[in-house]
Amino acid sequence: MKQMHLAAHFPGVNNTTVWADPRSRSQIEFSSFEHLARTAERGRFDFFFLAEGLRLREHDGRIHDLDVVGRPESLTVLNALAAVTERLGLAATVNATFNEPYELARRLATLDHLSAGRAAWNVVTSSDAFTGENFRRGGYLDRADRYTRAAEFVSTARELWDSWTPDGTSRPFAHSGQHFEISGEFTVPRPPQGHPVVIQAGDSDEGREFAASTADVVFTRHGTLEAGRTFYAEVKGRLATYGRQPGDLKIMPGVTVVLGDTDAEAQRNAAAIRRQQVSPQNAILALEQVWGRDLSSYDPDGPLPSVDPDPGSNLVQGRVRVADPSAVAAKWRELSEAKGLSIRQTVIESTARQSFIGSPETVAGELEKFVAEGAADGFILVPHLTPGGLDDFVDRVVPLLQERGSFRSEYTGSTLRSHLGLAEPVWKG
Repeated sequence: MKQMHLAAHFPGVNNTTVWADPRSRSQIEFSSFEHLARTAERGRFDFFFLAEGLRLREHDGRIHDLDVVGRPESLTVLNALAAVTERLGLAATVNATFNEPYELARRLATLDHLSAGRAAWNVVTSSDAFTGENFRRGGYLDRADRYTRAAEFVSTARELWDSWTPDGTSRPFAHSGQHFEISGEFTVPRPPQGHPVVIQAGDSDEGREFAASTADVVFTRHGTLEAGRTFYAEVKGRLATYGRQPGDLKIMPGVTVVLGDTDAEAQRNAAAIRRQQVSPQNAILALEQVWGRDLSSYDPDGPLPSVDPDPGSNLVQGRVRVADPSAVAAKWRELSEAKGLSIRQTVIESTARQSFIGSPETVAGELEKFVAEGAADGFILVPHLTPGGLDDFVDRVVPLLQERGSFRSEYTGSTLRSHLGLAEPVWKG
């Protein structure tokens, strides 16, 4: 049976987390990060994944208080987690627009050494001036340049890691390109993995090309088996252009899981969770993110607005922009009219991640189906509770996957590359 990969995402952004649940704990205390990481390692997961934002998000000029505010810096947290885990990969989201290759390459190489080869970098980009205001150069970067800078950034970091020979000899480096011109000597020996694992999360055409040319893992989001199969085939089909094989890139969608003793109980649990995630207040805020208008006077239990979205709106700052608000609004209206849904009901149906809902046996079978039918190589689980949201999955689903031979019972290697079945990169010194 085809083996799946599993990773754990620390929750706390958008409308995934159920803040009001009495089991919800701190998003900043180390004990929360440690609990989730230890649970993931107990389940023999490939890696633990931290998202990161560089500015507090705003909604209508105010801090968007339904998201995490004050999350610690990712690499600092992961360096601490390296001391309390042994095999679990440690993946940090770090922006390629507002960092520099030499400094970030040092931090990632350091994590890889401290963890004995478990570091990963989720490469993200940004072109908005709102985030750029927190940095000296501001939001100068044209949107069209964000992936060209990211590609050169990753390439430059790899040059730095390769400036030390595998046997531990330092050599001078020099890089001259469109975005970076640096030279000198790198201060950290070549990482245990050769290069830390590179993850990419963009879904645009440029993002897909960047993933095919550069990434080891793609963190994606697709709502159905068929959509996942289409994305999987399309991205894997680009690899040959870069001399890469299908196994060189792992595609892992972010998913949620809701369990119950029976499928019917799991469906009831899932409905209750979604009602908490999309409260009346959150439904209106989600609507405003698409429409770009103040819709606070609308009834969440009433119909969608008849007014069209404002495509040039700056009502929402620091959150992922809706690429085509008019198209999204049309899709929501079609869904609402076809099913007779209110604003809140429409948001609940339209904004959910791919969810696996059912008994442990049902969920295990569905996960295996996605992998067997070429919709994913594995999954990044996004729990709705911090920090105990993975406990049931690890206790009830993972043993079934192990019994059925679709997931490892023990780690067979010590590095993240070994968990993912990725070869160590050839030294290009």
